[in-house]
Amino acid sequence: MTRSSTLLLSTFALVFTVAGASAARTDSEMARAAASPVAAKTVIQVYKSPTCGCCKAWVDHVRANGFQAEVIDVSDEELQARKAKLGVGPRLASCHTAIVNGYVVEGHVPAADIQRMLKEKPAIIGIAAPGMPVGSPGMEVPGGRKDKYDVVAFSKGGATRVFASH
Repeated sequence: MTRSSTLLLSTFALVFTVAGASAARTDSEMARAAASPVAAKTVIQVYKSPTCGCCKAWVDHVRANGFQAEVIDVSDEELQARKAKLGVGPRLASCHTAIVNGYVVEGHVPAADIQRMLKEKPAIIGIAAPGMPVGSPGMEVPGGRKDKYDVVAFSKGGATRVFASH
């Protein structure tokens, strides 16, 4: 066998080995993605201040609980205008506002409450954790202190009711 034939065969062998490994990896990754809940994540759009650390921590919380968070950093004025447009009054307000499947999620609402709302599909505008309750997702403090708080469902006419207590 000539030197050029050996080189050519070696090159083909390398190409087929790399292609086979690449195809196997792709198949494996595709199978893992299809079997994973990550493949079917629900998109949640989060409007927040670019400098808010507790908002970033809440985004980490919803991502860790299966949501695909799309973060949109806005000015405080833009955030307040969005809240007003979505029906979030001052008594419901917190530091960030999210939209998921047509519902509003205001503040540090636990992911489990969002998942429950999406499953039950109540006739409401959304749910809110007014203020910034200590110990709520994104508002954890050293020592593990957790204040009691309610997540409130709110409707167009301004009616509210307790959706969940924590």
